[in-house]
Amino acid sequence: MRTFIRSLAVSVTAWSLVALPAYLWAADAVQPFVARYDVSWHGIGAGTSTLTLAPAAGGAFTYSSDIQASGLFSLVFPDALVQSSTFMLRNGRVSPLSYREGGMARDHSQDVSLTFDWDTHQVAGTAGNRTVAASFPDGVLDPMAVQVELMRELRLGQSPTHFTLWDKDEAKEYNYTRERTETLDTPLGRLDTVVYRSDRPDSDRVTRLWLAPSLGWLPVQAARSRGDSTDLAMKITSTTLKP
Repeated sequence: MRTFIRSLAVSVTAWSLVALPAYLWAADAVQPFVARYDVSWHGIGAGTSTLTLAPAAGGAFTYSSDIQASGLFSLVFPDALVQSSTFMLRNGRVSPLSYREGGMARDHSQDVSLTFDWDTHQVAGTAGNRTVAASFPDGVLDPMAVQVELMRELRLGQSPTHFTLWDKDEAKEYNYTRERTETLDTPLGRLDTVVYRSDRPDSDRVTRLWLAPSLGWLPVQAARSRGDSTDLAMKITSTTLKP
């Protein structure tokens, strides 16, 4: 489950912005919010996820994910699985400044801590027991910041086809494909959605996002599968906009 949760977060974490009105991303100001999800593993309730968007110093923003396992799954993950990205809007695009990831192992041997320098295009930090010091391509995103850029492009009427993510100690390409439309019954009401598929060229694992155009292309559901089997899924349960 550890690998699946992280892989899902890497490719689909855009689902968490359901509470954010579309107009808030049209300017530099962002209204803080909290969004909550149920997490299931092969159809069995495995825990909850809390995602938070908040302003940071210097006009930046912080977006964080906190996944708390429940029941038997809490024996494997007694601590929350936490991901956090601090990013800025640079030349009209989302650009990560730092990324943190922890809780994958009790001894913190798999923790990730990275800093992105856009003046030199260098990323530095640690990924598990490996030291990271490398150059990164223009437009690179971290596993959390990618969600904001996906939302931004869809709201501008663009059709994203791929993103470059810095995953631990290397850049990886992810493809995005519009598949179909589908209507969902959610705690937010009955919503018409567009299903987007995300995958990597060298992997048979597929992630799907259900995005609601009426909510500014906000994802309300996500699932990851291999073949016809869905292993991990998340569904929105509630959202709260902070004053």
